[in-house]
Amino acid sequence: MSKLLRGPAPGTEPWADAGIVLPARRSAPAVRQVGSRLLLALAVLVATTVIVYLDRDGYNDNAGGGLDFLDSAYYATVTLSTTGYGDITPYSSGARLTNILVITPLRVLFLIILVGTTLEVLTERTRQQWRLNRWRSTVREHTVVIGYGTKGRSAGDTLLGQGVKKDEIVVVDPQRKVIEHASQHGLVGVVGDATRTDTLLRAALPTAARVVVAPERDDTAVLVTLTARQLNKAATVVAAVREDENAPLLRQSGADVVVTSSSSAGRLLGLSMLSPHAGAVMEDLLTYGNGLDVVERPVTRAEAGHSPRACEDLVVAVVRGRRVINYTEPEAAVLQLTDRVIVIKSAG
Repeated sequence: MSKLLRGPAPGTEPWADAGIVLPARRSAPAVRQVGSRLLLALAVLVATTVIVYLDRDGYNDNAGGGLDFLDSAYYATVTLSTTGYGDITPYSSGARLTNILVITPLRVLFLIILVGTTLEVLTERTRQQWRLNRWRSTVREHTVVIGYGTKGRSAGDTLLGQGVKKDEIVVVDPQRKVIEHASQHGLVGVVGDATRTDTLLRAALPTAARVVVAPERDDTAVLVTLTARQLNKAATVVAAVREDENAPLLRQSGADVVVTSSSSAGRLLGLSMLSPHAGAVMEDLLTYGNGLDVVERPVTRAEAGHSPRACEDLVVAVVRGRRVINYTEPEAAVLQLTDRVIVIKSAG
């Protein structure tokens, strides 16, 4: 518990940039970028060497003798790199004019190529900092998915399928490769231990509307749920555990809904064994976007005052306030405008 209540480390700001990975933008591989720059710089060097060699009679070599191709390459190298030893100099009017109109622009181009990588890195850092600051100032009422394994990814895919925007989902996971994978799919990621307060602060959990707790271990899920509920009293917290015996502990820790993955899978297996068709239908209902979907929606004005059986969709439950009422109960016989209904409808 001391780890749970521990705040940010001394000298560490809650909103520290480290560990936050914004959605990746497509760009050429780094090796390809460096290779193209080197080839372009080599082309400039070769072009300058050829230009000097063609006009070699207009140059003076202090060492004596005329300029050969090696001397031309040497002069091009020291000129483009602005070293300028002065041992080879243009003395004719044509050579000097060529230096003014051709060699000098090539020198500038060569320097731009050399410092281009550094400038690009600085520009990219500035751009990333701007995007990060903008994200911090706008992220509100979002969903934080803690643990991006099989359960976390499936939860994220379902949220996206139900219309949640990618920029409204923040993934938290201790493995950087996992966060980079989420970033490549357009999600904001935070690398860190979700049981620590500073990690969840970087994910802007205090302003989140929903929290999905899906780590690999049940004890981690308990600590994460406690930390999340301490930072945000109003958010809807849904947690996943492997064993049924840990579900009450999750609820006591502040989870609104607890899903037991092992027992749920076991019940689906048992149902499929007794009735493969019923198991197929349940799997279809659990897979969003295919066949039939289970969704929650508000009651329309046309449906208010009527029976759930009169709705176009198949109503299985009515949400009234904080209570979930089975459609067969007398209270659900007449829908109210403030109700919400849980229905089964076609994914199309």
